[in-house]
Amino acid sequence: MQTLPGFRDFYPADCAARRCVFDTWREVARRYGFVEMDGPTLEPVELYKKKSGGELVGQLFDFVDKGERHVALRPEMTPTLARMVAAKEREFKKPLKWFSIANYFRYEKQQKGRLREFTQLNCDLIGEASPAADAEMIALAIDLMRGFGLGAEDFVVRVNDRNAWMQFLAARNIAAERAPDFLQIIDKLEREEPGVTTKKLADYNLTRVELDDFLARPPAELGGALGPLAADLEARGLREFVEFDPKIVRGLAYYTGVVFEIFDRPRKFRALAGGGRYDNLIATLSDNAVDLPALGFAVGDVVLLELLRALPHTAAKLAAATRAAGSPELYVVIADETFRPQALGLIRALRDAGRRVDFSLTAAKVGKQFQTAETLGATHAVVLGAEWPQVKLKTLATRAEETLSHIELPARLSRSNAAARAT
Repeated sequence: MQTLPGFRDFYPADCAARRCVFDTWREVARRYGFVEMDGPTLEPVELYKKKSGGELVGQLFDFVDKGERHVALRPEMTPTLARMVAAKEREFKKPLKWFSIANYFRYEKQQKGRLREFTQLNCDLIGEASPAADAEMIALAIDLMRGFGLGAEDFVVRVNDRNAWMQFLAARNIAAERAPDFLQIIDKLEREEPGVTTKKLADYNLTRVELDDFLARPPAELGGALGPLAADLEARGLREFVEFDPKIVRGLAYYTGVVFEIFDRPRKFRALAGGGRYDNLIATLSDNAVDLPALGFAVGDVVLLELLRALPHTAAKLAAATRAAGSPELYVVIADETFRPQALGLIRALRDAGRRVDFSLTAAKVGKQFQTAETLGATHAVVLGAEWPQVKLKTLATRAEETLSHIELPARLSRSNAAARAT
């Protein structure tokens, strides 16, 4: 029996690779002062209707539960986050800097880079309306990519401010109520035939020439927060990672200001990440009981892992980290079964000290035990036998070995690890 379409099996190597991704996400997010949160996997469907106006409802894994409640597996974290903030925002100092790593479910057509179950990192900053907050989030997104060894030659952050388009429309006396449909035209500029776009623009009494003139302007002339944002990123030394692109508007209607998406430079993959400012959402979900500015973004594991495995320099790094995550540090070779009780005591002590240790559960030839140690990817073998309380510590990569007391072993291993980190 196979897995359902759009879902994945994770064998140990797959889990190890995914864990490397999660560990990097957590480490970088915490460097920026973000703290981890989570919410329920199941939420009322009404929460998503209220947030997206029905945009996501057709993609929900939803059902009526035994209590006659219409519920859904979460398709994203933002509605849950907004609900949680609205419920207890007075208990937290602003701005809030929260992140989560969780599974999501969308009933949509599976395709390359998009599955029905996926894991996302979500980072949100709540309670700060300044362009500095936008810059902080974009800087975090950049460093999340850099954390995997990706450079400016590998990815780009395409940034825009939807308010620039609102100013564009207002200057031409186009009602704000028509903005959502207009932004859909901009969102599809790179995917639709030019003739189709020209016809749609005519409904707004606009020409393609007017549109192209606006698209060609530098950030400072586009309006909105782009000028201050560009200066902030320049001061951080991150300008090379960013392109200001008015065509980036993000499809969801709840975005209110700066939006951005991250792509690999050659554009061989779907977007790696995306997000933006959603200043009105918490007020909407709380029926105006709480009104806080907010912005956030998400990075999915599916496309990111595809990219990391496709680039030689990141593929090698991911493979090495995957092997390390799934391997014991030490393999205890029991050369004389008479001393198995002493070996078990030593193994317990090493594990209590935080070492990853494995050994043969049953009697086996010494050569086979060494073979198993190398197959598992252990860095050292500890050979225990008639010389007890002396043991042999063997570095498997170099075959170098030394004899020492089992009492000295933990300190010797610590020195070895410190030397490895120094190189």
